Amino acid sequence: MKALLLRDLKLAFRAGGGFGLGIAFFLIVVILVPFSVGPDSGLLTKIAPGVLWLGALLACLLSLDRILALDWEDGTLDLVATSPLPLEGVVSVKALAHWLTTGVPLVVAAPVFGVLLNLPPQGFVWLVTSLALGTPALSVIGTFGAALTVGIKRGGLLLSLLILPLYVPTLIFGAELARRGAEGQDITTPLLMLAGITFGVIALLPFASALVLRMNLR
Repeated sequence: MKALLLRDLKLAFRAGGGFGLGIAFFLIVVILVPFSVGPDSGLLTKIAPGVLWLGALLACLLSLDRILALDWEDGTLDLVATSPLPLEGVVSVKALAHWLTTGVPLVVAAPVFGVLLNLPPQGFVWLVTSLALGTPALSVIGTFGAALTVGIKRGGLLLSLLILPLYVPTLIFGAELARRGAEGQDITTPLLMLAGITFGVIALLPFASALVLRMNLR
């Protein structure tokens, strides 16, 4: 499993789908928002948590089609499926690799981009907390979508259409946690809901992803 994780990390950087592309897209979203809504600092402060979360979510979408597509193209996925490694563990490792190369850099960059949107100082901790807690769910759900569309030529658009509805609960509670934290309100409910979603998908979706892969590889 360790060797598979290291291989996926190297492939993510070599294929150009690593942290650089996600952060660049995240930065573009953050820069364009003030141009579209105006320079009102009060308005930017109000919408900053939602915009930052939406930017991180869309940045995660950019590299989802690469999670399994490269292995499908070179035949590695067939070899892994016939190896002693359980497919549930394989898809979990691939989700972890995607989170390390995409989710973690977005979590680190979010406070810096929050300054551009006039995010209140008390909101930085909860913004980072919400992204650190929610982005693993985005990667696991994205891996499930990649398993559904593996083998489909130019399946990136279809993957996005399938995954976006599944991302909505994570987006809602993640942005709400960041917003309440920035405004000094009680964060218990969105924190528990976001944690429940993340731990739930980590526990259940690898089995669903493995089942779909077995069906696609027959």
